[in-house]
Amino acid sequence: MNRLLLSCALAIAAAPTLAADRYALDPSHSQIVFSYNHLGFSTGFGMFSGFGGEILWDRANPAASSVSVAFPVDTMLTGWQARFDHFMSPDFFGGRTDVSFVSTAIEVTGPDTALITGDLTLNGVTQPVTLDAKLNAAGMHPMENKAWAGFDATTVLSRSAFNLGAYVPFIGDEVTVQISVEAMRAD
Repeated sequence: MNRLLLSCALAIAAAPTLAADRYALDPSHSQIVFSYNHLGFSTGFGMFSGFGGEILWDRANPAASSVSVAFPVDTMLTGWQARFDHFMSPDFFGGRTDVSFVSTAIEVTGPDTALITGDLTLNGVTQPVTLDAKLNAAGMHPMENKAWAGFDATTVLSRSAFNLGAYVPFIGDEVTVQISVEAMRAD
């Protein structure tokens, strides 16, 4: 599926130049943490981890780079089985389990920052989303002895835009998303 998403990303986004290097996400060091307001009393958290994806990174022209990620929603970690079961019920995901993000454009905003726009498919709905991204570090991994890169990104989503608006406005419609990934240069 990742190869299919990568093909779609290349067809949609500006084609990376021959200078682009392929990086594979390190599933053991890639996480997505989300948070939402629960009835005004607390902040609920969840996480996805252990997913894969690809980055075609053109260091000379970062705007020509691309990103694609896909994973099943049922890998979500909520910290409480009853909450997970409720999220998988018809109130929320109800059996629609694939999540994917495929970049469509990258706007470089600084020496190590960019806005990455792409199509997020969640709960069977595809919407454009913009990630505020930062390159944390790039270089040789001291233990793997290969080229490595680390990125963080943030965005805010509307649950209702993805047909996940159960209990709005009591449970906040706004979901804050924090992403941190490491990626290794693919051979």
